[in-house]
Amino acid sequence: MTTEWRYLKAFADHFTRCDLRAGETVAILSESQSRPSLVETARLAAQSLGGRVFDVVVPTPASAHAVPIRSTGASQALAGHPAVIAALAASDFVIDCTVEGTLHSPELGQILAGTTRVLMISNEHPEVFERLQWDPDLVRRVALGHDWMAAAQQMHVTSAAGTDLQVSLVGASVGSSVGVTSGPGSFAHWPGGLVAAFPAAHCVEGTIVLAPGDLNLTFNDLIQTPVTLTIVDDHIVRIDGDGADAALFESYLSAFGDRESYATSHVGWGMNQHARWDSAQLYDKRETWGTEARVYAGNFVYSTGANELAGRFTAGHFDLPMRRCTITLDGRPVVTDGTLCPDLAPSPSTRFT
Repeated sequence: MTTEWRYLKAFADHFTRCDLRAGETVAILSESQSRPSLVETARLAAQSLGGRVFDVVVPTPASAHAVPIRSTGASQALAGHPAVIAALAASDFVIDCTVEGTLHSPELGQILAGTTRVLMISNEHPEVFERLQWDPDLVRRVALGHDWMAAAQQMHVTSAAGTDLQVSLVGASVGSSVGVTSGPGSFAHWPGGLVAAFPAAHCVEGTIVLAPGDLNLTFNDLIQTPVTLTIVDDHIVRIDGDGADAALFESYLSAFGDRESYATSHVGWGMNQHARWDSAQLYDKRETWGTEARVYAGNFVYSTGANELAGRFTAGHFDLPMRRCTITLDGRPVVTDGTLCPDLAPSPSTRFT
């Protein structure tokens, strides 16, 4: 796929939000299996704004696991390469087009320790970035959600399908992103619009029920038959369900051979009113990495796998955006039956523009 003018415009507009200025050094980070249209669009858009652009291309590493790894946010392509890290850290702006992204990559801290800022472009069809229009008020709303999460001690998640999850937020690491960098040392992933917390160890108990229409983003597919997850001391200890979804869930996690794959990674909710839960069904599976589904307004995201704060590391990972959940923080509703509370919701004039 070649780039289109409309994609270039969407990328250039967003790089402007990230304060890309003429004369800045811009590293386009990619790997041999990166999506060529994203790399080309990012390069041309950065050049159109006067960036001094250069490419850093690394080989995509061989698979180290029995099953494909997808949507972890932890690219292994940099492989600790000192020259690559030095080049990125010395840049003003890094545009990350690696397949999995550098959000959880071990090299990110070294890169951000320099003068740079990093924008991770999710491995999506470029149409996604054109379609998700920018809402300036998203910055305020996500910041408010972040503040509420950071100040809370307890999250409670319920649903009519049977979800009843208790999460202690004491000692949790809370993060959020609107997809825009904010100066040297900052990191953002695009598309954005998510508030999430990595709970400390021994903080998650209860039941998750994945209902038809919820998403499993590792398989990049809708749940068709209910899956019930029993969670004790952060870990899934039982997987129930009569359909293929439960069997696939258990089969994939068991392939890693570790207990950490069954543990809680992070929890949160989406706030981007232009993102849609159903959009992944309109692309081939290799055309989208499901980031849009992570950030659509009013979802509850439950994720399994690595959680550095809790001292757990694994390549096994599920991101599970769920519809029609109710989320409270210390009793305060932030999402009710899949709808953001008024303070976090977009204004009516921006919901469908």
